[in-house]
Formats: sequence, structure tokens, C-alpha cells
Amino acid sequence: MKAPPVDIERIVYLGTPALAVPPLRALHRAGYDIPLVVTGADAKRGRGGAVSPSPVKKAASELGLPVSHRVDDTLDVAADLGVVVAYGRLIKPHVLDRLAMVNMHFSLLPRWRGAAPVERALLAGDEVTGVCLMVLDVELDVGDLYRCAEVPIGPDATLESLRAELVEVGTDLLLEALDEGLGEPVPQQGEVTWASKIDPAELELDWSRPAAQLDRVVRVGNAWTTLRGSRLKIWRVAAHPGGELAPGQVDGIMVGTGDGLIELVEVQPEGRPRRSAWDWARGARLDPTDRLGS
Repeated sequence: MKAPPVDIERIVYLGTPALAVPPLRALHRAGYDIPLVVTGADAKRGRGGAVSPSPVKKAASELGLPVSHRVDDTLDVAADLGVVVAYGRLIKPHVLDRLAMVNMHFSLLPRWRGAAPVERALLAGDEVTGVCLMVLDVELDVGDLYRCAEVPIGPDATLESLRAELVEVGTDLLLEALDEGLGEPVPQQGEVTWASKIDPAELELDWSRPAAQLDRVVRVGNAWTTLRGSRLKIWRVAAHPGGELAPGQVDGIMVGTGDGLIELVEVQPEGRPRRSAWDWARGARLDPTDRLGS
């Protein structure tokens, strides 16, 4: 892989989703010359199926920056460095041989290499995660590290809130590294764990599990269960120790688990908008035989 120069002025930016927008805006605001932004192709996004640009493409257009969907176009702009934030595709060796690239990865490598590091850290109950700036390599997330910053995971952290904090910390880390110089990267050390994509089946709440584990699934987002054959999304809960309800048994807005109780706070019945759990419980008219997950 090509090493970056000491002085960096021209930066190619590669990113696609909304979380990759703040670093792009920060680099532009800091005065770096950004001759090209590379992002994922226009695609169907959100409801309605309309084709729209990626969040990064939209932001780049607002900033007046050239945009491409072809990574090879980075080789035609004489940049000093490529900055990669959630681009979403592997970059081929012939590009990395000619342009040094640094990747912003949202975990403390080598823990949680892969596509869903923030989700996996939450699900595993990690108390701390972080951001690393790493050498981009042809293999996924194996590159040497320029620098990392730790971010505690609070007991109420959601995927959305934790991502926002990681992006903020990572953006500051990137600007600091570019200002001070990237320096020499060091190899990753420690046990490797992999963060595979979240399968929707993993978000089904198994009420025989402990309440604390179920709370973490909900905080990842899109958690669901069933009631009377219909799907019920669970958006916010609170875990409580103790309790005598059987797994899945409901008493008002309290649900039994394998260890402790889950208090439902915000839910969404199938085909209906999100609502408070109390409103849902009043309308559902639950009886003693009803069980969530049945």
C-alpha cells in the first residue's frame, strides 16, 4: 500500500451514508482541497421506491464538490490522500498502490472488524468502544492503526446516539491527525472479533433471555415480537430486576423475561404508527392467556 505524504493538502473523500457526511463537511470547512468525492450509486431509498442520491452525494453537491461513482476516478485528480468513511465497498489493489488511503472505522480494532461494529458492540454489552484511523488494505479492516480514541457506551445508548457520538469523535480525531501528521502506523494487537451484518431474525425478542440482553436488542433498533399472530415492533423499553411474570407474559406494560422484567415504553403495532406502550395496552385488551412471542 502507498504511504501518505507528510504534508496533506488535497484529499479525495469516499463515503456513502449519512454518518459519512459530518467528516466531509468538516474537511471542507477546515480548508482542505477536495477535488473529488466518490460515493455509492443513486438507489431506492426510504419509502416510495424513488431513486435518490446518497447522503454524501447530496452533501457534496451542496458544497460544490465534484462527485463520481467510480473509485478509479480517484487516480485522475492527483490527490495526496484518500479518506474513507463507510464507503461500503472494498477498494482494489491497483488503486491502493497509487493512492494512500486512511479509513475511519467505528470500533477499537481488532475488536469488531466488519460491517456492523457499532451494532455488535451494543449487542455484546461492551462498556467501551471507539474510533480508529487505519491504513486501508485490500483485506477487510486488517490495516495498521494511525491512532484510536475510546468512547464509553452508556447504559441508555442507542445505535443512533452511539453512532452520532462516534462520528463526532472520529471527525475530531481525523482533523487532529491531519493537522499533526499521520505518523507511522502500528499493527493491530489483541483478539480479533468479527462484526457481521445484523440479520433481521436476530432482532426478534426471545423473552426467555435476560431482560438486560433484550434491552440491548431494542437499543439497536427495529426489535420485534409477535402477538396473536401479528408483528409488534418494540422501540423503547426499560429493564428491571426481579418480577414474577413468565417469559412473554404481559401485565399492563410489564413483560416477563428469563431474568427480570421489561417495561414497554414505545411500541408499534403492525400497520400502525408508533405509540406509547400505555396507549397500545389499553387498545389491545390483553387477557391472561396472551403471550408476546406467540
